Amino acid sequence: MYRKQLYVFDEERPVQAVVRSYTEADFADLIHIQQESFPPPFPSELWWNEEQLTNHTTLFPQGAMCVEIGGRAVASITGLLVDFDPQQADHTWEQVTDHGYIRNHNPDGNSLYIVDICALPEYRKLGLGKLLMQSMYEVVVELKRTRLLGGGRIPGYHRHASTMTADQYAQAVVKGELKDPVMTFLLRCGRTPVKLVADYLEDEESLNYAMLMEWRNPFMEH
Repeated sequence: MYRKQLYVFDEERPVQAVVRSYTEADFADLIHIQQESFPPPFPSELWWNEEQLTNHTTLFPQGAMCVEIGGRAVASITGLLVDFDPQQADHTWEQVTDHGYIRNHNPDGNSLYIVDICALPEYRKLGLGKLLMQSMYEVVVELKRTRLLGGGRIPGYHRHASTMTADQYAQAVVKGELKDPVMTFLLRCGRTPVKLVADYLEDEESLNYAMLMEWRNPFMEH
């Protein structure tokens, strides 16, 4: 089980927080976080259900984390291990995560794949997403895996789709010419782009695109 206690900041005010493995006692809070984080037009059937959460905590508990503030979970991140081949990078979210049930978790996989990360909107200014991502990097190092990997939505793309391709949009974000709510966040977390993936997830804002982004374990030979 993973647990660390530290302070996050609400502007200049320190706030005590705990990053820890989530358990069955957190399921109601975790589902609430999903509902608040992914309102319509995001498909409600993609919110976590108790069967999925049970699988997360039993099949790969090292990949099931939350941030607790004030006695309740206010942010979460979930992952599984996969055997990733960079030459076969195209996939969908449903394929790689088993529709979020992670029954395809591979204990011998070379990469930790992020299934989901989210936080209650009122807590997002505290930097909890970056904190959770960094905590997952620690898991990658502890388990001696090659990389952390995941498909990041590009929800700002729909505003520019009439004037540029998804690839041009992603390049503009990397150059700093545009900011994207998810891709820019992942860049700030230390993730680097691998490949733009079409038809990754039903997502109107991203026009179903996602940018596959990784963090390489600095203790492993590349």
